[in-house]
Amino acid sequence: MKLKREVGLLGAMMMGLGSIIGTGVFVSIGLGASIAGGGVLLAISLAAVVAICNGLSSAQLAANHPVSGGTYEYAHRWLTPQIGFVAGWMFLCAKSASSAAAAIGLASYLLLAVEVEPTWAYKVTIALSAVSILSYVTILGIRRSNIANSIIVSITLGSLAFFFVTGILVGPASIEKMASSPDSWSAKNLFQVTALMFVAYTGYGRIATLGEEIKEPRRNIPRAVILTLAVSMVIYLGVGFVILKFVSHSGTVASAASKDLVSLNSIASSFGFSGAGTILLIGAVTSMLGVLLNLILGLSRVMLAMGRRGEMPAVTAKITESSASPTVATLVVTAIICSIVAIGSVKSAWSFSAFTVLIYYSITNLCALRLKREERLYSVIPAWIGLFACLFLAFWVDVEIWCAGLVLILAGLIWQWTAQKLNNK
Repeated sequence: MKLKREVGLLGAMMMGLGSIIGTGVFVSIGLGASIAGGGVLLAISLAAVVAICNGLSSAQLAANHPVSGGTYEYAHRWLTPQIGFVAGWMFLCAKSASSAAAAIGLASYLLLAVEVEPTWAYKVTIALSAVSILSYVTILGIRRSNIANSIIVSITLGSLAFFFVTGILVGPASIEKMASSPDSWSAKNLFQVTALMFVAYTGYGRIATLGEEIKEPRRNIPRAVILTLAVSMVIYLGVGFVILKFVSHSGTVASAASKDLVSLNSIASSFGFSGAGTILLIGAVTSMLGVLLNLILGLSRVMLAMGRRGEMPAVTAKITESSASPTVATLVVTAIICSIVAIGSVKSAWSFSAFTVLIYYSITNLCALRLKREERLYSVIPAWIGLFACLFLAFWVDVEIWCAGLVLILAGLIWQWTAQKLNNK
């Protein structure tokens, strides 16, 4: 049984934005500001360039091969089964970590709303509940998930528009203090933050991952990817600028980042408008819900694709007829996300996601370079830029993170070899 094509251009774009506008705004930008100061704006721009190059590669691959699984399927078709497996394995690891970061961020903001100390027990309990509820929503089917996502994204965009416009009009007028920080423009800090910010853009990949459920994929997927990235960059730069305006005077973001939470509503509360902080708090909660919903959708589709090829248990390839959704695959990825949530640290989850997702998109660009002339929608130059940029940035995260990532790749290949042996018996 196949999945149904239920999502149009606007729906695909909203899926991409739902995956992007969340941890990127409410976590990654603040962490970046605490590491690179005013350099975070340059990092946002550099990450956008890399994301656009990768987005063009993903778009033309999805247009030529519109099936669930994204780069996992592309690598199997244009590269080798081993590289294909690594792509799928890295996607599961990267996006499971991103999902956990979103769930913990959601829990932290909810606890902030009710003025309860965000202890490990409280955060994990709320995060696990959120993951479970949204997993149930995705099991109901792509049409209901798309409607829920569109509502969530609309609320989030409204709150961020309020934050940007109001933040520009009120408060301090400069960011010299942050921009002049001695370490702000060092290569180490700049490239580390660029790697972290790149992850904040990669939700556009959900559009390609859901390729089997998008109408007119050759037309709609490339358009949705490009529009999603353009809107996201504008939002990130706007939010980043406002954050830096206020942190240079109050230190709000730096202190929040040290607690694994970027409290934009705390900044909004200083705008001088009654209820401003509440508006941002609502936006933070809905954005995290949107990220979680879309990540679970994407992860379950990759798990489904790997199950079809026998690289995951065969039961994960089963599609429930009543909802046309991969129920078992969804339950499996839910369990994986919940296990990472137990760590309780946004920063650790986000850094690990950065390395694994950069390896994943390196493979995406390799696949794009293998397209035949008649299959190409764009020049090969963006694919080459994306490939080298991803490999370069992957090793600017903390050493222990990328070492753990390399060990995980080896563990995945051992799993693949074992699964193949068992399936051949």
